Amino acid sequence: MTIDYPTLEKTPRLLAQVKLRPVQGHRFQPTGFSDLGPARYTLPDSTEMLLVESNQSVANRMEAACWDAAKNELISELAGLPYIVVKEGERFITASVLEAHRINSEYIMRKLGKSAGKSKGSLLDPDNIGAETEEGGSKKKKKKPPTDFHLKFATEIGYAADQPIDWRRFYDALLKYDPCSLIHGCFLEEIAGRLRIMRALSGFIEASNVSVAESGGVKNSLVNPELKQGEGNVPFARTEFVAKEIVAFFNLDLALLRGFGFASAPTQLLIALSLFKIQRFLSTGLRLRTACDLMTVGHLEIQGGLSIPPETDLLTECTRLMKDKECVKHFADAPITVVTR
Repeated sequence: MTIDYPTLEKTPRLLAQVKLRPVQGHRFQPTGFSDLGPARYTLPDSTEMLLVESNQSVANRMEAACWDAAKNELISELAGLPYIVVKEGERFITASVLEAHRINSEYIMRKLGKSAGKSKGSLLDPDNIGAETEEGGSKKKKKKPPTDFHLKFATEIGYAADQPIDWRRFYDALLKYDPCSLIHGCFLEEIAGRLRIMRALSGFIEASNVSVAESGGVKNSLVNPELKQGEGNVPFARTEFVAKEIVAFFNLDLALLRGFGFASAPTQLLIALSLFKIQRFLSTGLRLRTACDLMTVGHLEIQGGLSIPPETDLLTECTRLMKDKECVKHFADAPITVVTR
């Protein structure tokens, strides 16, 4: 099965959804937020709703579905797709695929701090990731010097603080170094707050007609149950939920992808890669938490009667397009750009 590109060219966005259910039993644990807990809300018709997974989390999970955590690289079938890796010596630290706002990561854009080369000179030292310091009684965030990649990227996009942004050059640079930044969005605050792209691909999971399932447990100390301060037996409460329906929703902004102005092959690659990420997430990434292991019920439904190929066909299409000369000429000479710290 192939992607119907001619039909998609006339479509502003592709909207998809699929029903989910727990792989066992009925209870599940939703995402939670500090000072809020589970995100519950009520529709105008009094339906009790629950956010199971947020847009930002689903974006991260779709990225992770294409990442080989054992090898610290993209899955082998996507070898050749550009992205950025950060290393400290020969040690892998992180990659643009894994970072918030992708290439805007301080590990990619900022050098080590003043303690570099000393015992506290590790890239993971708080002093080297924008820690705050006291100055005159107020806290001010320290800015580390820009990396060579930071300066190179700013030069390639022609950025100047007193000039309009050349968006064409900005999009070209993102396609060159990290095409996934065009799919999942980025905010290059490290260069300028104006350099941002919204997500072309987004998704979330919500449940309807929900009820609370309260339970609990005890953390046991077999040696001395009467110890205090959490070292002995500690009972705890646990809040889970049951729902009449759980649905995963996806939105691919095709108009935004076309608006980048690339030739047909790079645009088709962004579309194929986005659709692959959806299918891959649904097949491999639905164990959201220990107590939230979900599975699909039925097939992915596409609004407007459209259909998308299965995961294996989409991966084959991605591999084909990555080798297309129109894509290759946009990519960096070395698909993996290494920032060494």
